[in-house]
Amino acid sequence: MHIRVLLIISSLILFLACGQNDSSKQKEIISTLEAPPAIGPYSQGIQYGDLLFISGQIPIDPGTGEIQGENIEDQTRLVLDHIGAVLRAAGMDYGNVLQCSVFLTDLNDFPAMNAVYAGYFPVDPPSRATVEVSRLPRDVLIEISAIAAR
Repeated sequence: MHIRVLLIISSLILFLACGQNDSSKQKEIISTLEAPPAIGPYSQGIQYGDLLFISGQIPIDPGTGEIQGENIEDQTRLVLDHIGAVLRAAGMDYGNVLQCSVFLTDLNDFPAMNAVYAGYFPVDPPSRATVEVSRLPRDVLIEISAIAAR
């Protein structure tokens, strides 16, 4: 739980450091049908100036709302595809990602997750934190959030 609080605080610091007082910047909701709709009171993404904050994505099929992927590789691929969809909706791509937070229910899945993840960030990968958590929404194996910038 402490790690998640630290990640939220670091995101807030980054947010505040990037021009809080600039009145020309406005918060914009980023949404796409290519990623699962929010299952709670949050947005898929928030753009603020040149920054994009992508909410934690889990391996849900956007069309059916069902969990997809029977293993960590499949679930990681689907989660990163959802992140890509939100990035595209904001006019960005994986090259714009600055930081990812990865939550795994079993840290023994790290090597397999990492192999899939590396394929999405083959050059100049973003910074990243990976932590094991006791449980994730809908009992999925992985959740990833991201911060990107133009």
